[in-house]
Amino acid sequence: MKVILASRNPDKLREMQSVLAFPGIEFLPVRALPGVPEVVEDGDTLEANAVKKARITAQITGSWALADDSGLEVYALNMKPGVHSARFAGKHGDYAANNRKLLELLRNVADRRARFRCVIALSSPAGRCRTVEGICAGCIADAPRGPHGFGYDPVFIPEGHLKTFAEMTPAEKNRLSHRFRAARAARRAWHSLLSGPNLPDWPD
Repeated sequence: MKVILASRNPDKLREMQSVLAFPGIEFLPVRALPGVPEVVEDGDTLEANAVKKARITAQITGSWALADDSGLEVYALNMKPGVHSARFAGKHGDYAANNRKLLELLRNVADRRARFRCVIALSSPAGRCRTVEGICAGCIADAPRGPHGFGYDPVFIPEGHLKTFAEMTPAEKNRLSHRFRAARAARRAWHSLLSGPNLPDWPD
C-alpha cells in the first residue's frame, strides 16, 4: 500500500520516514509525483494546515496521504510562534533568523517553558480525514547549541534533559520528539488501513 507524504520539507521528510516505517506500507514523497501542486499553508491552526495538505494531496493523487504541521509554543509568548513557527522572522524556513528572533524576545525572561507540538493528518482519496498529535515539553536555551537537527532544535531542551535537540543524535531526538509521539499514535492504526478502504477509528 502506498501513502503519500504531503511535505516538501526535506528535513521533515527525513524525520517522518524514519519514525513512520511500518511493514506493508510504502511512503512516497509528494515531490516524486509530477503535477501535484504545492499546498499553501494558510490555516490558523496546526490542525487546519495538516488536514488541508493531506486532503488535497489525497484527492489529487487518488492515494492515501499523510501530512503534518508542527510548531513551537512558548508560554511566555502566549504560545507563539505556534502555527507561524516556520516564518516567525518573516522568511519561510530561515532557521537561524527564527532562532535569533525567539532568543531576543526571551532576553531577560525567566519563564522559558515551551513545547513542540505536531499534528498528523491522514486522508483517504475521498477526503475523509482524522488527526492525532504529539507533544514534547521542554524549555528554551539561552543560546543555540549543537550541530544537528533543524528549525528550533538548537534552542529547545526537552524536559528531563540537559542537551538541546541539536546536541542529540537523530536517534536520541526521535525517541523524544513531538513528531515521533504523533507518529507512534498514528502507527496504532496502520493495521486497519491494510484491511480495507474505510478510514479506521483512530485512538484518542
